[in-house]
Amino acid sequence: MMYTRANNPNRQALEELLTALEKGEDAAAFASGNAAGTAVFQSLEPGSHIIAPDDMYHGLHNSITQLFKGVHEASFVDMTDLEAVKNAIRPTTRLIWVESPSNPLLKVTDIRKVAAIAKAHGAIVAVDNTFASPVFQNPLEVGADLVMHSSTKYFGGHSDILGGALITKKKDSFWDKIRIVQRVGGASPSPMDCYYLCRSIRTLPYRMKGHAEHAMVLANYLMNHPKVEKVYYPGLKDHPGHEIAASQMSGFGAIISFQVRGGAEKADALISKLQLFANATSLGGVESLIERRAAVEGPNTMTPPNLIRVSVGLEHTDDLLEDLEQAFASLD
Repeated sequence: MMYTRANNPNRQALEELLTALEKGEDAAAFASGNAAGTAVFQSLEPGSHIIAPDDMYHGLHNSITQLFKGVHEASFVDMTDLEAVKNAIRPTTRLIWVESPSNPLLKVTDIRKVAAIAKAHGAIVAVDNTFASPVFQNPLEVGADLVMHSSTKYFGGHSDILGGALITKKKDSFWDKIRIVQRVGGASPSPMDCYYLCRSIRTLPYRMKGHAEHAMVLANYLMNHPKVEKVYYPGLKDHPGHEIAASQMSGFGAIISFQVRGGAEKADALISKLQLFANATSLGGVESLIERRAAVEGPNTMTPPNLIRVSVGLEHTDDLLEDLEQAFASLD
């Protein structure tokens, strides 16, 4: 007899599936993406120094700065600037956290080069691979030690499951600590959620292909719109990280961010006129979601106030473009 949170057949099946998808040695499923990321920070020795992106997902940023305040130290840097990463290294640096593409500015980090820097200083590299999914990117194959996912997003795919995951390149002493956090801490997914995730992952490659194709169509439309100030999407050739993305990804994902001319007021007005895009803060589902990101992140956000993040869904692109066109027209 054992507690279901310690292990169960459904979770074991999910973890074996995640291990295969990310080409690792083992996986641990959690109740949310935040729980998965927090398990990594919790497994570090007290006094460890963490290097993380300056535009890190705000939930995990809060985990570092609030839950682990006084326990660990952190430096938030532009991970696309390798000199900034090198300069942030300390004798106590134990973890370099990477998001690529990042949330919400879609910055692309050269995982290979950051991993080389980390290994030269005995640090672990963990990559939040939620935006890319293992369909488009396998960080363990380009030098990362750990991969994190919010399985709520593309793994679930239908905005009805909450979950997170970690996948390791090798079973070592640090991974043993993560497993202890998973079992003892109790932030594990229910057997039913694990079952539903295994079911949803069956369609993951087909959904991701459609998501990315639709995102490219919308990105090109937004690039040419006079009421758009700037578009962030690594599939665009003028994106500063396009070549790096092409070297470590087989597809560019389905998250687009763009800035609306006229500031936050115009961005909010645009969102309010959309009919097919739901104003919601999640991503990765079959439906298109949209939000003004700074409004979600709060007063300490570094995100431009007029920046809109879009999770491009699987609706017909003609319908999505028509909806955007009528919403932009309403701004006149």
